[in-house]
Amino acid sequence: MCGVGPGWIMVAIAQRGRRAGPCDGFAGSFAGTGSPFATRDPDGAATVTRQGQLEADALSPPLFTVCIVRRVVNAYLLPIRTAALLFPLLAMVLFVPTAIVLYRRHGVLSRWRGLSFASFLYYCLAAFCLVIVPLPSRQIDVCTVYADFGHPQLVPGNTFNDIWKEAKGSLSLNALIIHNPAVWETAFNLALLLPLGMYLRYHFRRGRWTSAAIGLAVACFFEFTQLTGLWGIYPCPYRLFDVDDIIVNSLGCMLGWALAGPITRWLPTLDNLDVRALERVPVPFGRRLIALLLDAVGFMFCLPFLAAVWYFLGGESPFSAFLVALFAFVLWFVLMPWVTGATVGKHVLRLRLVDKDGNRPPVWRLIIREVVLAIAFVPLSVVTMLGAIFLVVSATRLVEVMANVNLSTLVGIVEDRPSEVAFAVFAVLVSVALPIGFGLFAKLHTKHLGLHELASGVRNIALPPTKASTPEVLPEERKDPAPSVL
Repeated sequence: MCGVGPGWIMVAIAQRGRRAGPCDGFAGSFAGTGSPFATRDPDGAATVTRQGQLEADALSPPLFTVCIVRRVVNAYLLPIRTAALLFPLLAMVLFVPTAIVLYRRHGVLSRWRGLSFASFLYYCLAAFCLVIVPLPSRQIDVCTVYADFGHPQLVPGNTFNDIWKEAKGSLSLNALIIHNPAVWETAFNLALLLPLGMYLRYHFRRGRWTSAAIGLAVACFFEFTQLTGLWGIYPCPYRLFDVDDIIVNSLGCMLGWALAGPITRWLPTLDNLDVRALERVPVPFGRRLIALLLDAVGFMFCLPFLAAVWYFLGGESPFSAFLVALFAFVLWFVLMPWVTGATVGKHVLRLRLVDKDGNRPPVWRLIIREVVLAIAFVPLSVVTMLGAIFLVVSATRLVEVMANVNLSTLVGIVEDRPSEVAFAVFAVLVSVALPIGFGLFAKLHTKHLGLHELASGVRNIALPPTKASTPEVLPEERKDPAPSVL
């Protein structure tokens, strides 16, 4: 969920103590779809009133536009702010999976492609929050307060009736457009999926009809989210399902697709940027780093299972446990690359290990490579594992201690056990400094080679990008096949 409690309470709090202005009484009369022009009581209930329309009629067109903009900002601020708060968490969760997909498909994660995808991710989150936020308070009976929203609007073209109704039969420009809340509501519904069409054309390189189908699917998803009360989280819908919203949203997506052609013509294509980046660095540092991360996580994940097997087979001595862990390390990082050409992580990232002649490296070179690499990362792995075991075993006791801890207690621990504390701090600092130093060396090297690669003579090569499907040929590419010079 993208919010908690009714957002209109926040608006009311923000307005406390503020001197009344000319727009304070203006609300508009088009209520029904969670519109910013609808008034709401403190519990989040929608109220249909004609007072807002009378006040709107008394405003001049410029002042009316200012009031509309202020009303929209107040209504949409909470969903956009909610999306901004959730985006960092979502980005952290999706970063590694997204990087894996992009490296496999394109061979590189360029800054422009990464920025484009990050903005697309934030747009999707903000658009979804605009559909569902503000959420009704748990203290109100949604089925009673929003009873009218339980009857979906299934008549196509009903928006024109709403526009004519708000115009009250007048054919003037002010009544039909400028002072008509139904027109503004439709305009913002049109703008909701307009960026989606632009992303589909520029970032994902989708054609006209594919983009139309995706826009229709997203519009239906939004409306059914409202119809089902956020997919069953609420017993009844708190926003109106309107078939006209599906039509307008889909048209907005197509309008965005059409506008993206002339707007993005001056921009370089993402594929051209990828080619240039790969010409500079055929195997990017980030690609190798993520492959190493996958290998480290996979290996650490397998160790507890090996420990369980070792225990049930009667293993008791620490030396035998060390031999089991060493065998697993050699199997994962030496024997597997020797037989298959890569570790599990490198297979996922479509990387292969070769020697200076481009052949599969011998075992002794792989051993040198992994020993040097282990110097950098094994200490951090051991410290992390010991810390995790300590947290699991002493979680309850640790919570009790932290609840009563203070500065004098910490000073007393340092004075009582100075050598143990110094060793723990030193171990943590060294375990963190070693991988950082190895990474900086590889990043700053002229050919982006690490110490383990220079010592062993084993390097990474990249397989061709997959690109599961050939991007559709867009109209601007048929007219001007020459690549951008930017």
